[in-house]
Amino acid sequence: EVQLVESGGGLVQAGGSLRLSCAASGVDFDDYAIGWFRQAPGKGREGISCIKSDGSIDYADSVKGRFTISSDNAKNTVYLQMNSLKPEDTGVYYCAEGCWNPLSYLLGIAWGQGTQVTVSS
Repeated sequence: EVQLVESGGGLVQAGGSLRLSCAASGVDFDDYAIGWFRQAPGKGREGISCIKSDGSIDYADSVKGRFTISSDNAKNTVYLQMNSLKPEDTGVYYCAEGCWNPLSYLLGIAWGQGTQVTVSS
């Protein structure tokens, strides 16, 4: 059974940084795709970044150049370093098995419980 647990959220001022962690159990780190998603207040979930075991990395335009995704296979953990945060980055951040489909949880795909990020202006 795949289980994902996010941590590292919090309250930060605009321009600040946070690093989110996604601890993944039950995931084969020799063959995986892990995505980060977020849900702003009153909006739907959106995919923001993806990392795969083949080394490929991708970002949504809204975070490109500010966020960096990485993985530590020895720790079965995926990270999201978030710099130059803006108030519009506020939301609940989730990691999930697979990338880019914000409704994959409806298909039984593993998602974490989310971690709140609040960016004050």
